[in-house]
Amino acid sequence: MVRDRLGRNRGDTVRVLTARLRRPTYNPGAMIGLLPILLVTHICLALGLFLPSLLLPFTLRARRSAEESASPVVRLLLRLQSQGGLVIAVGLALTGTGLVAILGTQLLSQPWLLVALSIYAANLAIALFIQRPNLRRLVGVRAASDDRTWTDRARRQRYVSYAMAGLVGTIGVLMSAKPQLW
Repeated sequence: MVRDRLGRNRGDTVRVLTARLRRPTYNPGAMIGLLPILLVTHICLALGLFLPSLLLPFTLRARRSAEESASPVVRLLLRLQSQGGLVIAVGLALTGTGLVAILGTQLLSQPWLLVALSIYAANLAIALFIQRPNLRRLVGVRAASDDRTWTDRARRQRYVSYAMAGLVGTIGVLMSAKPQLW
């Protein structure tokens, strides 16, 4: 009989280690308690990724630039727009992965989720490639109240925000109602 340094039977140690390896790395029953926390965090991060693109066009005023605003909400939106996107996106990916781990990978084959993720990707593309670059041009500009070009651009950005808000609402309906699409 071979013994380890602590005087235990080596065969027992091997059996204990292999039994530990066969156990799942997490307990799905215990993980279900994290579901509400992950879900709320995921939803807040998903909305936080779009809030600056949705709300900043409504803060544009002709007489002062948005960067000069005294409002803490506008300052927070500007900071999120310029610096917080990557951190929020990583958090969103991590919470989404956690939700799939808890609920199971069969969730990824649900048609309503696939449509919602497609709409989310389209909305993200609109935010990144249309809304953000155009907002950057308008946010720091102080224009005269009779500047028609600036006013028209600001109005266009608000229309883009309306469209993005409609897409976010559609995602919310799909996620909450989970309709049978096909």
